[in-house]
Parts: sequence; C-alpha cells; structure tokens
Amino acid sequence: MSKITVAATQMHCTWNQQENVDRAEKLIRQAAAQGAQVILIQELFETPYFCIEIHESYHDLATTLEENEAFKRFQALAKELDVVLPFSWYERAGQVRFNSLAMIDAGGELLGVYRKTHIPDSDGYLEKYYFSPGDTGFKVWHTKFGCVGVGICWDQWFPETARAMALMGADILLFPTAIGSEPSQPEMDSMPHWTNTMRGHAAANQVPVIASNRIGTEAAQHRDLELTFFGSSFICDERGELIEQADRSSESILVHTFDLDHVRTMRKAWGLFRDRRPEHYDVLKTLDGQVKTAH
Repeated sequence: MSKITVAATQMHCTWNQQENVDRAEKLIRQAAAQGAQVILIQELFETPYFCIEIHESYHDLATTLEENEAFKRFQALAKELDVVLPFSWYERAGQVRFNSLAMIDAGGELLGVYRKTHIPDSDGYLEKYYFSPGDTGFKVWHTKFGCVGVGICWDQWFPETARAMALMGADILLFPTAIGSEPSQPEMDSMPHWTNTMRGHAAANQVPVIASNRIGTEAAQHRDLELTFFGSSFICDERGELIEQADRSSESILVHTFDLDHVRTMRKAWGLFRDRRPEHYDVLKTLDGQVKTAH
C-alpha cells in the first residue's frame, strides 16, 4: 500500500483509570473518523505519570497483557475500526517490570511487544526505580498499512534508536512520550529541543516521525512536586519538516497522509543508507569512546 494516514493525539490523565481509557477511546474513534489508519496514544496513558516520585505502591500498577482490560479494549477497537493501535503500558513479567508497548494490528491481532530500551533517571522522571532496561531490542512491525517502528519516550533522544528501526525497514517512526517541566531546572523549556531532536531523526533517516505527549499538570501523591507536561504532539515528514504540531495544553488530534512510495523513492535517491560505513562505527558500541583493540 502506497499511502498511510497517521494520527498523533494528546490528552490529560487522572487517577480515575476508567476515565483515562474512555478518553483515549474517544480520541481513537475521532481520529478513525478522520481517516487515520495508525493512531498513537501517549506513553502510560492509563494513569498519571507515577514516575514523578518513588513509592512502593506504584509497583502494583504493573500488569500482564492477559490481565489488562485496557489492552483487551484496544484490541476490540482495532478490530471494529480497522486501525493499528500501539498500546503503551506498565508491564509485569515474572519478578521484574518494564515500560512496554504492544503493537495491535488492524483486526485486533497482537503483533508483538517492545520493551523500552533507554530508561531515564532525573528528578521527576525516576523511571529506573520502576523499570528494568528493555530486553527485546528495537522492533518494527509489518502492519496492515505499513511497516511501523516504535520507540518509547527517552528512546527518542538517541539517534541509534531511529537509525536501527530505519535499517530494519520502518516506513514511519512513532514515539509515545511523557515529558514536561524539569523540577531541578524550572527555568528550562525543553519543548523546542524535544521537537528538534526527533525532526533530526526524521531528516537523517528520511522517515516520517510522529510523537504523542501528554498535557496538564500532575501532582505527586507522596511528596511536594508537580510536573506540567507540554503537549506539543506533532507529525513531521521525511525531511524533518513539521507538518502539524498541537499546542501545549489542549486535547488534540493531528492527522496526516504520507505517500510511502514517494518517501521510499527519495530515501533511495539520496543514498544515505548506501553510503553508510558500519565497519567504522565500533566506537558506538562503547560507553567511553575507547575502542579496545586486540594485542
């Protein structure tokens, strides 16, 4: 299929989980009514962003897919509306927990699970307490409407994430996220940096990028701290040009259609993947920039 219509969405979340899932379903139905075939809901949308603080009780929010009612509801929606729905959730797997995404194809089939690779640790974004580093590697899925790659929030800051998925054949890249104010640096506005980073991924890999962030102010339940999420969800094309971007505070749906044949033609014409030299990239596999040589 040459053309694919994607939707980015954004919404606020409360501790009424049923209302959050209802709100997500409303956005999905509205996006589908506008012709969207792949619809992105933000990261960990079932609850407020609990990683704002460390508290043992939040571990109990984790579920398996089999017991997660929102996942079953998304499967039914995907089947009813004939849309692809990436489903972000707090996964319990044995004795550990992951920040994960299940890819639901149009028709409701589970195509697989991706576990977030890069786990942040900063004030207000204390994810290392809750999530183990992902063990799935990067994933792309051949959905009914195209080959889709998905990274989760902090993954979006790493060019290796986008390059890996592009090499694996992704037609589009999706990034569900939760980002806003910085408690330790209240004067900082990271929204432009956030947008520009992913626009660079799109341009460097010649792949459209779609990001969905949350909105609203959320307060910790066990400490005196708030985060205000800056929304600004967006769709950019394979050149990194912004096609549409939401504002910082409104519930929103953005919809755009891409001609994948055109995108693939331009990617081949530029030769960026032809001219790669992976034999010289060993330094990327180090932490300290020092390539160890055999003696």
